[in-house]
Amino acid sequence: MYNDNNTVHVNEGEQLTIEIKRMGINGEGIGYYERKLVFVPGALPTEKVVVEVTNDLNNFIRAKLVEILTKSKDRIQPVDDYANDVGGFELENLAYPKQLEFKRDVVRQSLEKYQPTGYRRFKLLPTIGMDDPTHYRNKATFQIRHDEAGNTIAGLYKARSHDVVDLKTSALQYPLTMKVMRAIVTMIDELGIPAYDEEKNAGIIKTVVVRAAIATDQVQVTFITQSKKLLKKHQLLERIKAELPEVVSVMQNVNPGRTSLIWGDEMIHLAGRETITEVLNDLKFDLSARAFLQANPEMTSVLYDEAFKALDLKGNEKLVDAYSGVGTIGLSVAKQVREVRGMDTIAEAVQNANANSVRNGIFNCLYEVGEAEELLPEWIDGGWTPTALIVDPPRTGLADSLIDTILDIVPKKFVYISCNPSTLAQDLIKLTEKYNVEYIQSVDLMPQTSRCECVVKFKKK
Repeated sequence: MYNDNNTVHVNEGEQLTIEIKRMGINGEGIGYYERKLVFVPGALPTEKVVVEVTNDLNNFIRAKLVEILTKSKDRIQPVDDYANDVGGFELENLAYPKQLEFKRDVVRQSLEKYQPTGYRRFKLLPTIGMDDPTHYRNKATFQIRHDEAGNTIAGLYKARSHDVVDLKTSALQYPLTMKVMRAIVTMIDELGIPAYDEEKNAGIIKTVVVRAAIATDQVQVTFITQSKKLLKKHQLLERIKAELPEVVSVMQNVNPGRTSLIWGDEMIHLAGRETITEVLNDLKFDLSARAFLQANPEMTSVLYDEAFKALDLKGNEKLVDAYSGVGTIGLSVAKQVREVRGMDTIAEAVQNANANSVRNGIFNCLYEVGEAEELLPEWIDGGWTPTALIVDPPRTGLADSLIDTILDIVPKKFVYISCNPSTLAQDLIKLTEKYNVEYIQSVDLMPQTSRCECVVKFKKK
C-alpha cells in the first residue's frame, strides 16, 4: 500500500511474490515490490519467489525466503544444511562458476557506486577460483554458549541476531579445525566449565579459536574468556594433551564485559608453544594467536603471485609492506628487491615477522610496530624513501592520512590488495588523482561467501 508520500509500506510477516533481478554485494537476492527494493538472502537472479517481510525500512524491505516458485538454473544444493541460517555461507546454493562471476560483479558495483576517476575504463579481469572450493578455512572462531537444555554448543551467530547456531560440521573448514573444535566442546561440556551468558554477562568461556597450519598440521587453540579465571584449567589442559596430540599451542585471551570485539588485550600462555608454523611460498612462518593470516593458504599463494606480478619488480626496489602481519608478503618477495620495510599495529605479529625473517635466512627486511600512516613519514624524514609500495589493509581500507602520504611520495610501483571492494572504490577516488588503474584482478579466497579479494595494479600518471 502507499501513504501520502507515494512510499510503499508493508507489514512485518506479510508475504510477497517477487522476481529476483540481481544480487547485492552481500550475496542476497534483490527484487522489487511496487518499485521498492527487497533484499532476500538465499534467493538467486531469475527466480520467482514468495518472501516474508522481516523489516520495512524507508528505502528498502528485508525479507526471508519462504518458497521458490521458479528456480534458477544456477541453483545447487548447499553442502551445509544451515547455509542460509548463519553468516559466511551466503553463496553455497549458487554454482561455483557463477560465484566467480558474482565476485567480479561486486567490484563493478562498488566502482559504479563511488565512481572514481576513469572507473568505466578499468579492466576487471575474470575472478581466479579454486579447483575444489571447500574445506579451505584454516581457522574456526566459534562462540561458546549453553543451549536451553544446558548443553555446551559452539558455532556462529544466526544472521542479524546473537543466537548461536551449533555447527557440528562445516564444508568450509579444514577438517582438522573441526575435529579439534568438536573435541574441545565435548571437554568443556563434560568438565562443566561455564560458557558465557551474554544476557547476564556471566560465565567463563566466550569464544574458542582453533587455527591449523595446513602445511604442518600443527594446531593452536585459544580460549577467549570473560576473566583470567579458567575453571578446571588443569583438567582441561591434561585432556587436550592426552586426546589431541596435534594441538601444540594452547593460549588464553582475556576479554571482559559485553563487547562486539572478539579479542581482548591480555594474552596468557597456557601450554605448549606460543606459535604454530605454517609454510607459504617455501618459507616458514611462525604464527602467534592474534597474528593475521589469510584464511585460505592455498589461494593466499595465488593472491600474492598476482600482487608480485603486478609490482613487476626488477631487483633494486625499496619496498614498503604496509599492514604486514607476520611478514608473509614482504618475506615472500624479499629476494626480488633491495630492501623491505613493513609495519603492523599488533606487536606479536611484528615480533613474528622479524623472527620469521631470521628463521628463513632473510636479512634485508625490517618490521616495526605502528600505523603505516605514522611510520612511513618518519622513514621518509629519516632519508629512506620507498620506490615500491604494497598495501593489504583491513576491511576498513586505507587511513586518509596514509593516502595523503602516498600521494605526497607517489612511489612508481604501487599495488593494493583489497578484501573489501566497497572501501577500495572509496580509496580510489583520491588515489586516482595521481595514479591510473591498469587492471583489477579478483581472487576467490573465500568460496561460498560473498567476500572478495582483489589486486589493483596502479600506474603513476
